[in-house]
Formats: sequence, structure tokens, C-alpha cells
Amino acid sequence: MQEVTNVQRLSKKVGGLKPSGIRKFFDIAATMKDVISLGIGEPDFTTPKPILEAGIRSLQNGETHYTSNHGKIEFREGVANHLNNLYNVKYDPATEMVATVGVSEALYLTFTAILETGDEVIIPTPCFVSYQAEVILAGGVPVEIPSRAENNFMVDPDEIRKHITPRTKVIFIGYPTNPTGAVATREVMLEIAKIAEEFDLIVVSDEIYDRLVYNFEHVCFPALDEGLKNRTILLGGFSKDYAMTGWRIGYACGPMDIIQGLVRIHQYSIMSAPTTAQDAAIEALKSGESYVQDMVKEYDRRRKLLVGGLNKLGLSTFEPRGAFYAFPNIKASGMDDETFCQKLLEEEHVAVVPGSSFGPGGEGFVRACYATSYEKIEEALVRMERFMQRHG
Repeated sequence: MQEVTNVQRLSKKVGGLKPSGIRKFFDIAATMKDVISLGIGEPDFTTPKPILEAGIRSLQNGETHYTSNHGKIEFREGVANHLNNLYNVKYDPATEMVATVGVSEALYLTFTAILETGDEVIIPTPCFVSYQAEVILAGGVPVEIPSRAENNFMVDPDEIRKHITPRTKVIFIGYPTNPTGAVATREVMLEIAKIAEEFDLIVVSDEIYDRLVYNFEHVCFPALDEGLKNRTILLGGFSKDYAMTGWRIGYACGPMDIIQGLVRIHQYSIMSAPTTAQDAAIEALKSGESYVQDMVKEYDRRRKLLVGGLNKLGLSTFEPRGAFYAFPNIKASGMDDETFCQKLLEEEHVAVVPGSSFGPGGEGFVRACYATSYEKIEEALVRMERFMQRHG
């Protein structure tokens, strides 16, 4: 058989994607014993019992078939009522919503549907690692705007304005933010809204952590006014708020013409979101609120422990207002963030993620996730204290 040589078998846009910085250290950690992981952004809670039972009933009742491409109407009605009750933003479940395989698919559908080759998407960083990659895969160009600790990691609207060009089509925002835990104020969101309207831009708002906020207001971007709703694609889901990561269920809401485009891609690539997960999510919206509140209360307890502990170690950490991440500055260690994470894992078996993995502005920081038990966080801080005594 003839050997194939000197052939570029991957497309340039795929070959040029950077490997996820999150995975690097956890592939190493998986080979080690006694590792405390403060890295993977996944709730350590099991999906609440009523939601689990709803999924089981769905299977037992024979709900094992495709649904509408848009998703079950009961699911879409539940999400529409949920958003209306929480934020007073109204979506037509028949035409302005699609059920997706988590927010990850919603991101893919959104950028694939709205971007032409070369269109620019403004993305505040540090941010979740998928955002830039999904823009690139859709043929767009990510324009990264670093946010800073001195501004509580909120994007500066003036910086957005400075980076707008004739190719700019989208402003992307994602608050509460992974990896920093930042939550944008209403004032900042209103300034972004003015810019979007002035330059006739689409806004994509990833609000997957909307319920995980601590003594702070989450601003649902399209709820700011009716005009914004007509230029915004709202992404949300159940993974973080309801501890349903493995169920892979999310949604996208937006103007009917844009949602039609998302559904067109969705029907050819996915067909429909998992039926069992849709049924479980319907129950989550009916009976999950008390569980959400209990989880938020426990995350808050862990947040205070971790942030207070890191600051005592000289790892300056601003107070995260949402999600379940702390983002300490590791300057006191004398190391860059990659070296810090490598040595901490090797010497003390504590896994965190380099801030540079999340884009410009993350250099010199690390992401530490408090979606793990209080006791493990206590032990991680003990180990990190030993580490800083040697290196601080």
C-alpha cells in the first residue's frame, strides 16, 4: 500500500487550534495518587433526586425517541417561563428558542450561523477556553480584550469601542465569568448595550452561571430593554446551576430569524437534544429551586474559605462574585503561572490551571475551582502553605 506523505490532512484552522490548557495538568494529575483537584469546573454535587427520578421515569415511559429539532415544547415553555419570572424577558417558545447539547453546542451553532469568513468577534478575556476556538472554527476572527484585576475583571466598555472595526460583527460577553468569577455591573452592561446599538452589532451572552452569584445582582443582558433582545443571542443551560453537567442540556434564545439559522445547522448536525435530559430539565425548572439555593449557600461557604486562605498565603485574590472560581495572583511565588501549576502539582499534588490558558490578562494568575468539598479545600490550603513557605 502506498504511504501518504507531505499531505496536510487537517484543515489549517483545526491544525492551528491550541490544545486546551485545562486538560494538560489534569492528564498529568490522572496518573498521580492523592491529588486534590481545584481545576475542573464541574459541580461536585450529584444531580438532585427529583431531577434524577424524572430522567428515570422518562426512560421507563419509553421516551427514547427524537424530539422536535427545536426541542420538546414543554421544555421550551419551561425555559421561557423561567426567564420571564427571573428577569422579565419574554421569549416565544415556539420560534425564539432551541434546546441544545449544552451551551457548548449552542456556541457552535451561534457562531456558525452568524459569522462570515473574516468577521470579527470581540471577546473579553480571561475567558473560557472554547470561545475563541468556536469563533475560529466558524471562520471568524476573535479580537481579545484583556480585563484587569484592578477593575474586578470587568471589561472596560471604552476598550470595546477602541477595538471596533468595519469587520466587527459581534460583542461576546459571559458573566458570571469563568475563570475569574467576575460579575458585570448593570452600569457596565448598559454601556456595552449603547455600543452594540451605536454600531449595530450582535451581542452573544453566555449566562450559564446566572444563578451562582453571591450578594450581587446578575444582569440578564437581553432583559435590559426590548431593543437589546432583538440583537442578542442568550445562551444558558442546566450544567452548573442544577449540577447536570453529564446530562448535556442547554438552550439558545434570540430573534426568530437567527434561531431559525441555529435550528437549520442543529437539524443536520445533532437532530435534537437528548430526550431524557430535556425531561429532567423540565423537572429541574419545576422543583429544583431549593436545591439551587442550597448549592449556592455551600459554594459561598467554600468561596470564603478559599479566597481568605489564598490571601493569607500572599496569593492576592480579588473577591469572586459569581460562578465557582477564585483567580489568585501568584506573583509572590516568583514563578510564572505555568511553572507554578507544574511545581504545585509535582510537589504537593494540588491541581490548578494556569491563568494564561484563558487568554490575555490571565498571565500571572491561576484558576482554583471551589466546586469541591470544604474538607478538600482545607487540605489544599495546607499543602499550598507548605509550597509557599518553600517558594514564596
